[in-house]
Amino acid sequence: MRVDLFDFELPAERIALRPVRPRDAARMLLVPSAGPFGDHGVRDLPRLLSPGDILVFNDTRVIPAQLEGYRGEARIGATLHKRIDLRRWQAFVRNAKRIRVGDRIEFAAGVEATAEERLGDGSWVLFFPGEEPVEVLLERAGTVPLPPYIAGKRAIDEADRSDYQTMFAAKDGAVAAPTASLHFTPELLAALAAAGIGYETLTLHVGAGTFLPVKAEDTADHAMHAEWGTIDAATADRLNAARAAGRRVVAVGTTSLRLLESAAGEDKIIRPFEGDTSIFITPGYRFRAIDGLMT
Repeated sequence: MRVDLFDFELPAERIALRPVRPRDAARMLLVPSAGPFGDHGVRDLPRLLSPGDILVFNDTRVIPAQLEGYRGEARIGATLHKRIDLRRWQAFVRNAKRIRVGDRIEFAAGVEATAEERLGDGSWVLFFPGEEPVEVLLERAGTVPLPPYIAGKRAIDEADRSDYQTMFAAKDGAVAAPTASLHFTPELLAALAAAGIGYETLTLHVGAGTFLPVKAEDTADHAMHAEWGTIDAATADRLNAARAAGRRVVAVGTTSLRLLESAAGEDKIIRPFEGDTSIFITPGYRFRAIDGLMT
């Protein structure tokens, strides 16, 4: 399918640079499988869903994966994408034409890394020397990498560390937030529980590839980025039992959707999953694991 068929006009003044407060005060468009669209708010979810429905959230936690530094006089920016091992990360590098294999990049707060290898997708493998865990180095020198449509309009600040984290955040590793979950609050979760609506969590570490534009003219020619995720056996069993009983599984966010669909077979059974997924869902795809999506 041609990528330009997805183009639409988005006036700059309609792009929110800060979250609404409280988070569950956001507006929401309901797109039913049949019938007219509905103009609602996120707080309407308890009455829009049905008792027995299961929401599935991504419990990944965003790390301060954006680094700014220098290689000599050249300014270099790095957005960590995916962990390779304890001291190596795959990263997308800004001004990458100014670095070569073996170059040392000096970031803030005394943190440095060596450019070890350039990969086929244009990203780099960065090695962080020393004894301190890389996560500790990032807390000291890194910032939260905001989407380009926000970062291009204002500076990143301390508020973003909490604003760009969901209430379910538990497992370190994401470069970007699973944004649909940002709209949930403890009060909304309590209202959903009172309405008989349950929830489960899984983990998909959102990578920096989510920020990259689609450059191909046709979706068939786009190389989708891979992200690491896991669904444990107990969670898979509960979701399968719910669907077998006629209850609906609703993915909160395309990250949860991506992992659920990667874990489900042609028989529509969700299986335990641990590893990378590069699934690319385009029009015509037949869903196996979910009955609805909040995005």
